[in-house]
Amino acid sequence: MAEALNIKVETWPIAGRFAIARGAKTEAHVVVAEVTGRGHTGRGECVPYARYGESVDSVVASLESVAADIANGLRRAELQARMKPGAARNALDCALWDLEAKTTGRRVWELAGLPAPQPVTTAYTISLGTPDEMAAAAAKASARPLLKIKLGTDGDSQRLLAVRHAAPKAELIVDANEGWTKANLDANIRACADAGVTLIEQPLPASDDALLESIARKVPVCADESVHGRAGLAALRRRYDAVNIKLDKTGGLTEAIALAAEAESLGFSIMVGCMVGTSLAMAPALLIASRARFVDLDGPLLLARDRAEGLVYEGSCVHPPAQGLWG
Repeated sequence: MAEALNIKVETWPIAGRFAIARGAKTEAHVVVAEVTGRGHTGRGECVPYARYGESVDSVVASLESVAADIANGLRRAELQARMKPGAARNALDCALWDLEAKTTGRRVWELAGLPAPQPVTTAYTISLGTPDEMAAAAAKASARPLLKIKLGTDGDSQRLLAVRHAAPKAELIVDANEGWTKANLDANIRACADAGVTLIEQPLPASDDALLESIARKVPVCADESVHGRAGLAALRRRYDAVNIKLDKTGGLTEAIALAAEAESLGFSIMVGCMVGTSLAMAPALLIASRARFVDLDGPLLLARDRAEGLVYEGSCVHPPAQGLWG
């Protein structure tokens, strides 16, 4: 079915500055895979992430390495073994889904045997900053029902208190991005409990998360950097209460669907998350958002501009993708 692979590197300006515990940026660098066959072109977008040893160049090189396979008709099932999980496989996997939808005239959720996606409420991210900076950002977003608060450095309890005061009615998720330590874990969890936080994402480095087995988790804890796919998922059950499924980690929608099903069978709550990218990256993730307790697909809301045919956001309510975008 597939005939050719085209790779594009794009830069999208962020509205202001996006900051987490391990750094800040003002631009989102994405890689788009386009697969052409039978007169149609399928697209998929990924965001290379340095935390996982990825760069734009490495993702482009990984995609280029399978160009001949694409020309020879590489299928999604074969792709899972041909490429390792990560951003490059995500872009290609989603492009192949999109191409099949276009050539068959059916939506991706029909092809995958999934229910049609419905509008969902997404979290809105408050970047890491001083307590005053975060309070100001939270005040502007205080009408949104769900805020995701980036923490992970000294003084997090003060930041959290400032945000809660600025947005007293919002449900809060905290994301420490592996920034907490054994020394401050208990105090930070207590601060979250006192502030009425609903979920804490990845408080400790993935290499240190065994500590979570031996503490009382007063607030449910979600694995992000600690989980990529189904491998090793069962071993995390005593450490985490939820898992954050991101297609750039799983290596595409195919594995994300399988991961969501296995996570549910093991008793995990599900969060569907994203990197900072355009609506093209968010659209495939919306297909599993209906089974998620938490949806964090606010990437386009953090950009200065989105694709012309991007997702429709009404406040924090994000609508399913139109055919012109993806799927």
